[in-house]
Amino acid sequence: MSERNAKRQTKHPFRWVKRSAETIRHLRKWIGRRGPNLTGEFMQGAAHKLGSSAVTLILLWWETRH
Repeated sequence: MSERNAKRQTKHPFRWVKRSAETIRHLRKWIGRRGPNLTGEFMQGAAHKLGSSAVTLILLWWETRH
């Protein structure tokens, strides 16, 4: 009975390790190609999202007041 309650082992643990290593390698190459623009693009996206949220909040406030 204790054997049934034991944690299940993944069927192919080495496949998962290999896949995660490939994904990390791919992300590092992608970041390397993007270079310094990656941080700028991230900041631009964050600012856009923040601005969009601010506009939504202003519209909601306006609608509740009028």
